[in-house]
Formats: sequence, C-alpha cells, structure tokens
Amino acid sequence: MSVFFTYAIVIVLYLLALLIIGLVSRARVGNKVEDFYIGGRKVGPWVSSFSFVAAYFSSVVIIGGGGFGYQYGMATIWIGAINVLVGTALAWIVLAKRTRQMTQELNAVTMPGFLSKRYHSKSLQIISAAIITLFMIVYNVSILKGMSNILEVLMNISYLQGLLISGIVIIVYVTLGGYLAVVWTGFFQAWIMFFALALLTILAVAKVGGLSATFIQLAQINEQFVRTPGIWGWPGLLSYSLIVSFGVWGMPQLMTRFYSISKVSVIRIGAVLATLGASMALLPYFNGALTRILFPSLANPDLAIPNLVKTVLSPLGQAIFLTGVVAAGMSSFSAVLIISVSSVLKDLYEDGLNRKLDNKKHIKYARMVSIIIGLVSLLIAVRPPAMVLVLTAFSWAVIASANLWPYVFGLYLKTPPKSAALFSMIGGSLVALVWMLLRNPFGIHGFIPGVLTSLILFVIIYLFTKNIDIHKKIDIV
Repeated sequence: MSVFFTYAIVIVLYLLALLIIGLVSRARVGNKVEDFYIGGRKVGPWVSSFSFVAAYFSSVVIIGGGGFGYQYGMATIWIGAINVLVGTALAWIVLAKRTRQMTQELNAVTMPGFLSKRYHSKSLQIISAAIITLFMIVYNVSILKGMSNILEVLMNISYLQGLLISGIVIIVYVTLGGYLAVVWTGFFQAWIMFFALALLTILAVAKVGGLSATFIQLAQINEQFVRTPGIWGWPGLLSYSLIVSFGVWGMPQLMTRFYSISKVSVIRIGAVLATLGASMALLPYFNGALTRILFPSLANPDLAIPNLVKTVLSPLGQAIFLTGVVAAGMSSFSAVLIISVSSVLKDLYEDGLNRKLDNKKHIKYARMVSIIIGLVSLLIAVRPPAMVLVLTAFSWAVIASANLWPYVFGLYLKTPPKSAALFSMIGGSLVALVWMLLRNPFGIHGFIPGVLTSLILFVIIYLFTKNIDIHKKIDIV
C-alpha cells in the first residue's frame, strides 16, 4: 500500500467521523439560540474539559510551538508549562464557577453579551464584538496555516489543496451542528492529539539516542538551546508565555466552555481533567527543539514538526499524527468560528442594530454567517503574512487586551462602572495594536503593555467612582 493511500484512508475515515458528529449534533440542536451557541448549558465535565483543551492547543501549538522550539530551543518548554498552570488550571479555578453562575443569571450566551448586561452598556458589546470578529479571523488564518503545512509536507500535496481539505470540512460540520458539534468533535480530537504527540515524542527521543543524548547534541549545536531564557531572552519568552496563558482569560472561544458546562458542582472534575489534558502542551516545544539535531538548517521553522514526523514515524504513524494535527486545528477553528458567528449575528446585528430575529430564523442566519466567515478566513490563509505563532500572538494580544479585565472584574465586582470597562477596553486594545505595529520595542510583545494599560485604566477610573472596595468578593447579583 502506498504512503499516500495510507494517509488518504486514515484522513477520509476521520473526516467522515466528524461529518457524522455534525449530522447527529444537528438533530440534537433545539430551536433556541442558546442551543446553537452554548449547547443549552447541558454539556458534561468530560466533554467540556477536553473540548477546552482541544480548542486551546490547536495546530497553532503543535506546528507553531514546534517552530518556536526549533528557533529558540528548550527554553520554550516554559511556554507549555505556563499554559498548563495559568492558562488551564488557574483559569478553571478562578473563572469557571463565577462564569457559569453569572452568565445564567444574566441570560448571556456570548462574552460581548455578558459585558453588555453586566455593565449596562451596548457600546461595550459592540466594541467587544467588533474586535473579536476582526481578530478572530486573523487567528483562524494561523490555524488553517498550521493544518495546511502538515498536509503539504506529509501528503505531498500543495499548500492550497491542504487548505481546502481542512477548511471546508470544518465549515460544514459547524454549520450543521453548531456548538454541540464543536464540543463533541473537540472531545474526540483531544484524545487523538494526545496520542499522536506522545507517539511522536517517544520515537523522536529514541531516534536521537535518548533524552540525555538529545540535550548533549543540542548543546553542541548551540549551548543556548538548552538554557533558560536561551537565545530568545527574558522579554520575548515571558511575553509569549503570558499572552498564550494569561491571555486565555480574555478569549471567548475558551471561556464559552464555562458558560455551557451542565452544573457548577462538576466544575472541579472538569478542572482536574482539563489540567491533565493540557500537559500535552509541553511536547510540541520539546519536539521542535529536538528537530534541530536532525534538521539543523530548515528555512521555515514551521516545517520542523512535519519534517520530524516524516523522519521518525512509519507511514501509518505519520497518518495518525497527521490526523492529530488536523484534529487540533479543526477543534480550534470550529470553536473560533462559532464565536465569530455569535459576535456578528447576535452581538452586532441583533443587539447592536436592534434587529430581533425569531429562534428559527436566527439559527438559519447563523449557519449562513458561519459559511461566510469560514470562506473569508480561507481566502486570507491562501497567502498568510507570518509564522503560525506570530499570527496567533497578534490576534490574542488585541482580543485579550480588550476583554480580559472588563470580563474578570465583571465577574467579581458588585457594581463595576461601565466607564472603567469602556476606557479599559479601548485603551488596552489600541496600545497592544500600536505596540505590535511598532514591531514590539525592547523585545516585549504588545500583549504586555496592552493588558497593563487596560488594567491601569480600569483601576484608576474605578477608584474615582468609589463604589466599593476593589478587593471585595461579592455574591451573584
């Protein structure tokens, strides 16, 4: 059996499974908007936690993380470690319970919708939704690029062909099944990702002669590849670690998992499961650094993991890993797509323009919008402007700088002033964007000044209002 035929069989079976999930989910989607966007708040802890992991650690981490590992060495493993501790464990501990309680109390199904109802401000909803819609498309491009890179190398097809295969299938199953299709495919995909990464790591370490030999050979190429912070330096390493970890707290496609979980009582189970699943985030960075030993002079760092896979795995193993990367990308792309649809249709059209739709018509339009946004992302991804993780960090920096502090303070303050949230959102996002357009002065990524500006503006304006003690934790209102 030819290598291409092996790939084709595995991928086709996998894609058929996703389409079946989409069709089953379509049958389970009710006629309520809440059903399409957050599964009617009936998703169990296992599916919630593993779909969180799958949406978080997409092809961006597997391909982009591997690219950063190849470029900067073993120090990048710290990014994965902080992903686990801050982006997953701490996020579930601090945010999950309050989010589940307050979004149900306020009948909010989107992050902009929550901000609008919590702060009594349509302006916040419109600004947040506009930022999410625009920069989520940039994030979609990074996900599509990661999937297309692996298909390009392993299946020996063109980048464009890989782009079409991965993108069209996602658009179809999200359009069919909405949020339920997203979380159930995410649950299924998380297991494939973990197995694929574990298999690659074990065989890659064996290929270079063991764990000790890995570090010795890497140090011989450049001693800084096995040191922290290494050739990257502290500003770059800490900036990226924070943006893809603490930045999660302001990312709507991940926070939605807390909206939809079935009961507050199962959140502890979900937190443990998500943290264990998130441990896979360390492996792409490690494998990317290891690839330096086998391929010391790759022109494109994003091709590190695809080349490693082709070298150390059998054709069947390559096909399984290929499926894992496609799974990772599809889980994140679908999660982002459903958020983008909700921002456009519910937050901007229905609430922003006050054009109310009945449930049946809303779901019909939601499917149409998902197709349009998906196709726009595909068109931009034909000629992506940068490395996978660079695109991700760019989009996350602006979205998180806009949403993170208004969202967190909205959960924990009794009477949060809308003026504080409004200035925080506008100031944080503008500073992050301008800083990145200036090419990140001092090696510090735009997320850091953006999120600090957002925090300072919120706190100063809040203190001038003198409503309550900023540290006071209050009951659900």
